[in-house]
Amino acid sequence: MSTILITGATSGLGRYVAFELVRSGHVVLAHGRDPERTGRLVEELRAEGAAEGFVADLASLAQVRELAAHVGDAHPDLDVLINNAGVGAGAPGAGRELSTDGHELRLAVNYLAPVTLTRALLPVLRANTPARIVNVGSVGQDPLDFDDIEFRRAYDGFAAYRRAKFALAAHTFALAEQLAGTGVSVNVLHPATFMDTPMVREGGVTPWNTVADGAPGVLALATRDTGTGGYFDGTRPARAHEGTYDPAVRKRLAAVTEQLLAM
Repeated sequence: MSTILITGATSGLGRYVAFELVRSGHVVLAHGRDPERTGRLVEELRAEGAAEGFVADLASLAQVRELAAHVGDAHPDLDVLINNAGVGAGAPGAGRELSTDGHELRLAVNYLAPVTLTRALLPVLRANTPARIVNVGSVGQDPLDFDDIEFRRAYDGFAAYRRAKFALAAHTFALAEQLAGTGVSVNVLHPATFMDTPMVREGGVTPWNTVADGAPGVLALATRDTGTGGYFDGTRPARAHEGTYDPAVRKRLAAVTEQLLAM
């Protein structure tokens, strides 16, 4: 059995996956942004098995780093990280939003936060191999505009979401190469299209699938040996946007990421 941290566990796909994992005997570390909702979730999870809650706002990179420190101190046996939390396109007509650190919100929460959390927890994961990192991405991926990485021009919420998911996929593939031979695998997946989640409904989209439809892919990557450096559509190996495999794009993304995280 594994000790598994899942971000964004208080609703939607994250909540469903958390219950599936705890019922299977895993220790679930459930992250949420709201203390009360996180507390209630943990009470429910503990009726099924072993669970602990951790609170952080992933729109603040300082809180992301604090989250990693608290998890690492409390659970040095952590061997699975599921980067599930995310921000959708926003309500129809909503404008550009900023994170606590002044970054475009979707870039911050959907890309910079999982990168930061993963980096901070890598020493713990490497000490507990075989370990797994699961990045919940999307089939919706748009190439980055490196000349406007913060999307200041002609902003669109759906496009911002897709750009961040493109970045997450490209980062996943680069990280897999860096971690080759360490015993830590990292994969990215599109769980299911337009699941019935608060994020999808906020965007004004009628759901196509349930969270139960999206869970099997996440659970498979979190609990089974499925290799590393892969992109999955549900449980099926697939291809991400071709640009995410471009070494030049990855190199430029890595440089921009360092600049953004140093701000």
